[in-house]
Amino acid sequence: MHTNLAYNTYTQNNIGVESPEKLIQMMYEGILRFNMQAKRSINEGDIERRTYWINRSNAVISELINILDFDQGSVSHYLAGLYTYQLRLLVEANIYSDSTKIDQVSQVFKGLLEGWKESTDVANKA
Repeated sequence: MHTNLAYNTYTQNNIGVESPEKLIQMMYEGILRFNMQAKRSINEGDIERRTYWINRSNAVISELINILDFDQGSVSHYLAGLYTYQLRLLVEANIYSDSTKIDQVSQVFKGLLEGWKESTDVANKA
């Protein structure tokens, strides 16, 4: 995956990111945090906050799609489809105030985060 563009953008914004691998981890963790807030907003009936947090998750997922390097093979294409489906679920969660859809997205990103940490060994680099 081509993470240099996102890495450069974030480092220019003075976020102390140690590596592109750490940046992806932070993005996955951000989605999980935003989804938790969106779910809480749904439970509280706060439409404005629900939309805000879902939009934050959507923005991160869209950036994940934008930084995919399709020259790297089928994994990038798979991730593009997976990420796009997660965007769709979040849109449905927002339209229907459906926290189960947010749970589905969170489950996917928990799995991706776990796999990412294992494959990049980010935990031991931090």
